[in-house]
Amino acid sequence: MSSSALAQRPIGVFDSGVGGLTVVRALMERLPNENIVYFGDTARVPYGVKSRSTIETFTAQIVEFLMQNEVKALVIACNTIAAVAGQRVRQMAGAMPVLDVIAAGAEAALATSRNHHIGIIATSTTVNSNAYARAIHAHNPQARVQSQACPLLVPLVEEGWLDHEVTRLTVREYLKPLLAEDIDTLVLGCTHYPLLKPLVKQEAPRLQLVDSATTTAEAAAQALAAAGLLNPDPAPADYRFYVSDIPLRFQTIGERFLGRSLEQIEMMRLG
Repeated sequence: MSSSALAQRPIGVFDSGVGGLTVVRALMERLPNENIVYFGDTARVPYGVKSRSTIETFTAQIVEFLMQNEVKALVIACNTIAAVAGQRVRQMAGAMPVLDVIAAGAEAALATSRNHHIGIIATSTTVNSNAYARAIHAHNPQARVQSQACPLLVPLVEEGWLDHEVTRLTVREYLKPLLAEDIDTLVLGCTHYPLLKPLVKQEAPRLQLVDSATTTAEAAAQALAAAGLLNPDPAPADYRFYVSDIPLRFQTIGERFLGRSLEQIEMMRLG
């Protein structure tokens, strides 16, 4: 196969649900020529409460599906999958570039922080996996990492309460222990959280925020360029969205995350 035919293949992006659409949105903005195939496992979400072996099994099924769609790179747009099954994805992908939100977020946090005191807000599973701290310490063992599980934020975002007083008070409460630790950089360690960026900025104006969606899109751009896989074709990009279930509010929530209308949604049951 010619290198130009390979470069025109889509990027495969996947998540346990809809949150990964914030990563798709960032990829669309950063790499407007790239075709994208997205898979959200909406029938089996949330992954955060499941065992490691179940998450690995589900992840392997998704990766297999994306590889059947002849993708040229994989983007793990889910912190839980990145924390628990990232190695499994890389084994299956072979030489194909694999990007994930945790590696990209950790590197961006280190590049941003001045005092190397970094805060992470994420789901309980991501915090318990310690994956961000490990990724940060692999680059800088001296860095201080303070993590805070924020289980209430995902349902508030999905409810659309992005500037609601309840959400504001919840964010304020979650940030208290982190701000007491003199952090100067905060990683939004869940793909739902970029939608709360304006509110977090108001509550903690001095913190530098690391948005895992934009940092992952940037890492993907660099990886594709390094592998000679950037799509040279200026034709309008093709976006396809697959989900394992179409819940009642999927379209509404999905369009909020994507920032545009969601077309070409197909249902695909796995396993």
